[in-house]
Amino acid sequence: MRKLARRVGLALAVLAVALTVATVATARRGDPALYPPAAGAPSVPVMVVHNGYHAGIVLPRATVAKLAGERGYAAVIAVTTRFAAYDWLEIGWGDEEFYRHVPRPGDLTLGLALRALFRPNNPSVLHVVGVSDPRLQFVGSPMAELDLSDAGFDRLVAKVDATFARGDDGQPQDLGPGLYGPSLFYRAVGHFHIGYVCTQWVADALDAAGVPTAPVLATLPQGLLLDLSLRAGAKQLPRSP
Repeated sequence: MRKLARRVGLALAVLAVALTVATVATARRGDPALYPPAAGAPSVPVMVVHNGYHAGIVLPRATVAKLAGERGYAAVIAVTTRFAAYDWLEIGWGDEEFYRHVPRPGDLTLGLALRALFRPNNPSVLHVVGVSDPRLQFVGSPMAELDLSDAGFDRLVAKVDATFARGDDGQPQDLGPGLYGPSLFYRAVGHFHIGYVCTQWVADALDAAGVPTAPVLATLPQGLLLDLSLRAGAKQLPRSP
């Protein structure tokens, strides 16, 4: 029994070391020319929120709409117009079947999870929610805030725009109502799998903005927020207003 316990302990120690090495080796330092914004320079607030197993990024809609219009980001123009009544947009990416059938942790099944993680070429979707006040919409959910430079925010919005799949008319493909509140699903590009999950898409969007991120830690939403707090200086927001 003691020998078995020692072997299990050794295996866990080796795993911990391997994860630590992988985290350090793949951590991205960010781009100091983009993030953080220079003292006194204009900046744009964004937030990252998660519900325990899924994460999304929250963006100021009017700022996104203005930038998209200037840059010609067609998909984002269409989405910000569709949600023109709201001050913020929460945007998340994920596996189509899993995302659309697991609105709450209690709806998660082993079959759905295994299929999403291990079946190849899973189609993906974007989930867009119109939000009036993120602190009221996401009461009880862990949430962090960062200020991006104007140039970094531009690159983040470009990343989001590029994730929308286009129809024959060049517009984003509306797939119908989302999971909660005023929300819609849209067809997305990219495939969800165990090596690339929703939180890593958020990390990639922030990486485009120059924010330091760690793909291994970003495998879980808790790791994503921890890394943003420790290395990017993200401000953890209270869970109630």
